[in-house]
Amino acid sequence: MNPTGKKFLSLFLVFSLLMLSVNLYAKERRGANLIITTKDGQQIEGELITVKPISLLLLNTEGKDVSVDIADIKVIKIVKKSKALLGAGMGFLIGAAIGAAVGGSLEAGWLVIEISAVLGGFALGILAGSIVSSEGKDKTIQIEEMTDLEIQETLDYLRKKARIRDYK
Repeated sequence: MNPTGKKFLSLFLVFSLLMLSVNLYAKERRGANLIITTKDGQQIEGELITVKPISLLLLNTEGKDVSVDIADIKVIKIVKKSKALLGAGMGFLIGAAIGAAVGGSLEAGWLVIEISAVLGGFALGILAGSIVSSEGKDKTIQIEEMTDLEIQETLDYLRKKARIRDYK
C-alpha cells in the first residue's frame, strides 16, 4: 500500500473511533415509546416510565403522566427508532475506506482512488442501510387474548424497557 493509502486508512480509523465512542457519553435513560390501544378504541402514546403491578405509567406527548390499567389494554405497540440512516452512513464510510485502499493498491491516479472510494461507499452504504433498517421494525403485543402468566411475562419484558425499571 502506498503512503497516501496508509494516511487515508489511519485517518479513517481515527474518525471511526471518534464516531463510535459517541454512545459512551452519559445521558438520561429513556423509556420505550409506546402506542397503547385500549379496549374502547382509544389510543394513548407516550414514553414508558414504569410498569406497576396492575398498570403502565406513561409520559404522554403533552408532558403529562398517564396511567393505563392492564385490564383496559387491547394492544401495545413498541415504536422503535429506525437506525437505517446511521447504518447507511457507517457503511458508506467503511466502504469508502475499503474502496480507497483498493484503488490505492492499484497505484493509479487520484481519480481511480476517488472513484473506487465513492463506489465502495455507495455499495456498502446501501447494503448496511437495508440490513439495519430491518431491525428497526415496531413490535406489536396483543394483550387482550393472553393468559395471566403471559401477561406477567409481557410486563417483565416491558419493565426492561421502562425508564424506571424497579418500581416498588
